[in-house]
Amino acid sequence: MSPMPQASRSKRRIPTPRLGRAHGGALRTGTGHVRLARWAGDHVTEWEGEAALKALAGPSGGPSAAATVWVDLTDPDEKLVSRVGTVLGLHPLIAEDVSEGNQRAKIEVTAGLVHIVMFVLQATDAAPASGDAFVQANEVDLVLGKGFLLSAHPGSWDPRSGDHFRPGLEPVLKAGGDHVLWAIVDAIVDGYFPFADKLEDLIDLLQDDVVDRPTRQTLERLFGLKRDLIAVRRAVSPVREILNQLTNRELNLIGAEEVLYFRDIYDHVIRLADELDTDRELVAASVEIYLSTINNNLSVIMKRLTGVTVILAGIGAIAGIFGMSEAGLAFQGAEAGGFWLVTAIVVAIAVGAALVLRKIDWI
Repeated sequence: MSPMPQASRSKRRIPTPRLGRAHGGALRTGTGHVRLARWAGDHVTEWEGEAALKALAGPSGGPSAAATVWVDLTDPDEKLVSRVGTVLGLHPLIAEDVSEGNQRAKIEVTAGLVHIVMFVLQATDAAPASGDAFVQANEVDLVLGKGFLLSAHPGSWDPRSGDHFRPGLEPVLKAGGDHVLWAIVDAIVDGYFPFADKLEDLIDLLQDDVVDRPTRQTLERLFGLKRDLIAVRRAVSPVREILNQLTNRELNLIGAEEVLYFRDIYDHVIRLADELDTDRELVAASVEIYLSTINNNLSVIMKRLTGVTVILAGIGAIAGIFGMSEAGLAFQGAEAGGFWLVTAIVVAIAVGAALVLRKIDWI
């Protein structure tokens, strides 16, 4: 059993861990599942479930100077994290953070440990064009120690699904725990790009709808897109600081040859962050265009109503004057010619006013 490392932050009384809500709404309330992979002697050995816990506690499964151990936890609860943390020598504060699953994206460096919290993006059941959020962010905890890497994540995502693990675990594990960390972080960051591309496509479609068909549904889709963009930016933005520390700080757990790999991810995150900033400006501009289009449509309606009022006002004025003096005689047959003359003049004025208003695009 490894000794408990001394944390650089001040000690405090550790409260009973509470079950927290992971970002995106997931609760770590299940019993969890554990997988253990150990590279030693030029081959990889794997265990699952209770066998993995027993192997981890034994001399042939735990971390050592000549071996690399990857402990992968799926939806872990407090009890499972406690059992694994005792063997790996996790600080109680780190074990609490992992079991709660309600953290912000961050990196914390203690004596002998590096704790990283990131968010993996996954699609929801909502259609991207429905106005409902189609992006869900779930927390992933990564703890790097001497000879081991601990990962904790929701069951809806599998870190082994990344491209770097397709040839098998051995090429990654034999390079060390820091290389396994790089492979997982790179897979998480690569998962951001499809959502960013989808957001850009939606922005292009909505910009056309805002100009051509500015309806209430268009506005709802704009606000839904804005929520999705915030979720993506919330997951991506802190990764810059995480990778900045991994590449610029002298960390004993990160080999010099691995820094170049993390810098490659850092470049991808910088480019992605710039694209998201541009998308945010486009969405804000689309909302302003929507409001301007609605105001322009209202102005067109007011102009048309004003044009109709001008026509009706002229007819009403002439009809009123005529009704006071000539209507009675005209209906009695005494002023038949005058009646039809005034009627023709009224119609001619109305048609002329309509033509003039049509020419100036008021009706």
